[in-house]
Amino acid sequence: MEFAGCSVEAWSERYPIDGQFRISRSSKTEAEVVVCRIRSENRHGIAECVPYVRYGETVDSVLQAINDTASALGGTFSHDRLGRALAPGAARNALDCALWDLEAKLTGNHVHNLVCRQPPRPVETAFTISLDDPNVMADAARSAMRRPVLKIKLGGTNDIAAMHAVAAAAPRSRIIVDANEGWTPDRLPELMREAARLRIALIEQPLPAGKDDILAEMPHPVPICADESAHTTEDLESLRGRYDTINIKLDKTGGLTEALRMRDRARDHGFGIMIGCMVGTSLGMAPAVLLAQDADYIDLDGPLLLAHDRSPSLEYSGTIVSPPRAELWG
Repeated sequence: MEFAGCSVEAWSERYPIDGQFRISRSSKTEAEVVVCRIRSENRHGIAECVPYVRYGETVDSVLQAINDTASALGGTFSHDRLGRALAPGAARNALDCALWDLEAKLTGNHVHNLVCRQPPRPVETAFTISLDDPNVMADAARSAMRRPVLKIKLGGTNDIAAMHAVAAAAPRSRIIVDANEGWTPDRLPELMREAARLRIALIEQPLPAGKDDILAEMPHPVPICADESAHTTEDLESLRGRYDTINIKLDKTGGLTEALRMRDRARDHGFGIMIGCMVGTSLGMAPAVLLAQDADYIDLDGPLLLAHDRSPSLEYSGTIVSPPRAELWG
């Protein structure tokens, strides 16, 4: 569907994180997001993205890309035109998801009716524990031990101790390990064996993107998930044999349109599916909740990591997140 006479505005917002969010290569105490609004026929669609330095993005560069693309499209938008005009990434995500929201409001048809095979249901998300001293991570896991799925950030010097500490502190939780490219090939076999002994459910992006060929040559006692190595549908063929699962994030694919295509193609290739997120508010998670309806792993806890979420927001009950209401998105 094509929409003419559109105008676009975009701005940045900051949300304090509850404590510190730390991974192998960086840490932060606030989430800085970009919000995009597309107006047409006295209606507007809105969406959020998170610029990511790892992929060469900044808030300023994303705002510039949104404004430049709006000018290039001359006020006439469609998902296909947007996909041709702008490369995958945070800026296209904000525009694409705002366009989905606008379409819902102009047609009176919820996005879930367009993209979900069945009426959407609440889903269970993992809860993330940041990289820290193993004792600190154990304390965090103990506080979260009632949550069924924990995702722990690794990539430091005490990763084996951290895995043991968290597993002991939350013995009933399913545990996902995310190294964020922080492991090395020489240590990988030992770390994977230890993860298997501890019954870790999944290891996410153990090696740097582009330096992960060795994954095709070694056994996977624990399934391995591609994150930084997997951005769009075109990446999938090269990942076969190296990874078992694909982490699909809207800020990598450049929006819901490409994410839906990537999910379906990944299934065709036999990959498991994780739906993930950057640290952002409920507005950024809302489209992903619909995408995650039949996922094997769900990591949409961004708002749970913030000191406060935006309003209106998604409804979280523990780590069960409900589909978005129309007043938020879609």
